[in-house]
Amino acid sequence: MTETRSPLVPALVYAALSTAIVSSLGMLLVPTISREMDVSVGTAQWMLTINLLVGAVATPVMGRLSDGPHKKKLLLWALLIILAGSVIAALAPNFTVFLVGRALQGLTYGIVPVTIALARRYVAVSKVRFAISSLSVTVATGLGIGYPLTGIIAGTFDFRFAFWFAALFVVTAIIVVFRVVPAGPDENAPRVPFDYTGAMLLGLGLGVLLLAISEGPNWGWASPVTVGVFLVAAVLLAAWVRAELRSTNPLINLRVLRNGEVLLANSTAIGLGAAMYIGLSISSLIAQAPASTGYGIALPVFWAGFVMFPLSVGSFTANRLVRRLAHRVRLTTLLPIGAGIIAAAGMLLWFAHTQLWEILAGMLALGMGMGAAYAAMPALIARSVASEELGSSVSFNQVLRTVGSSFGTAVSGAVLAANMAPDLHPTGLGISATLEIGALLCAAVFAALLVHALITRARPTATNAGSLHAQ
Repeated sequence: MTETRSPLVPALVYAALSTAIVSSLGMLLVPTISREMDVSVGTAQWMLTINLLVGAVATPVMGRLSDGPHKKKLLLWALLIILAGSVIAALAPNFTVFLVGRALQGLTYGIVPVTIALARRYVAVSKVRFAISSLSVTVATGLGIGYPLTGIIAGTFDFRFAFWFAALFVVTAIIVVFRVVPAGPDENAPRVPFDYTGAMLLGLGLGVLLLAISEGPNWGWASPVTVGVFLVAAVLLAAWVRAELRSTNPLINLRVLRNGEVLLANSTAIGLGAAMYIGLSISSLIAQAPASTGYGIALPVFWAGFVMFPLSVGSFTANRLVRRLAHRVRLTTLLPIGAGIIAAAGMLLWFAHTQLWEILAGMLALGMGMGAAYAAMPALIARSVASEELGSSVSFNQVLRTVGSSFGTAVSGAVLAANMAPDLHPTGLGISATLEIGALLCAAVFAALLVHALITRARPTATNAGSLHAQ
């Protein structure tokens, strides 16, 4: 591992921020896109769905490619495609062309695993752990910045200016990566055949699964179409698992899941991904809902984005604390701490969400929990897998976060759809029920992690006691 110039980590963080900037163009702008492009809110939700579907396919592929020798070239090409998507969305004459742009922007989900692979390769051993934790929380931190910017731009001008801003940001990220990241192929990277079969099966399996999750509330969860799509997804993913276990150069080495710390990080990613998305989406909805609903704060889009700003403050603060406590607190302890803070935030939002200060406090706590948990997850993986498999392993964790977020979207959509008022806004009961599900899910994840931490601590004690007894 080679140490390179000091600007490398800030440059990688800046590139990873493109993920947050593009993500902030989603939830906040759904009502605006529905109105401006004359489509229903349900149809406008496809701007989130198509972005998520492409991201689920692109992330594992980019993760495996980042283990190869052309890391910088991969990052630059991904940013160029995201730039093209941003420009297409900004210029789109109709909703169909707009969706093409949003699909190309889906590659942002694979940016963070690539930057982590670059950090693992070029950052000094003594600093790589902090670099990885910083990169892993970049999205959470950046959302708190991206949402206010999107709200200001869309509120002052229109949604197209928000996409032009994203394009401008990506251009600057391309320049930074081109100038700072080491050039040329990584001579230490393994040169192995790419697993096209695994990529195809995983891409199709995840795409079909996320399609079923996203459209389940519209099709009906018990409808033949929904059940059939879930069965197709199950068959494809089962075939993928079989193919990966038999491959000598798999897209994702599933055997590393036998490692307890990797399995712990990946299991947590699903639960917290779902709970986090429920909290974020419902808080954004409450912020913009009219006061007549009984829960809405009635903020215009210009100000609604600022509701997410405490999320950025919380995640940034937590990441700084993690750096200070890294030598005193184990990563397996940080994960339940982060999950516990997220659970507390979920409980707060469940019981108190009709006042602006309550939402802001919930976002601050949610950000702090995300900052701690998301810093611990990739660090646990990084210390448990071989360097040549880091990109694919971290990208799989990112995929599971995306799948968890999709479950959160599906649950939110199903509950809210069943609790609509005559004015087509969700009822207060529907809002509370959705937040309750998110809070209880957070609590369940926290309880499971706490039990695991207690068992892990007890094992060395039991082993030592057995040794003394034997003596």
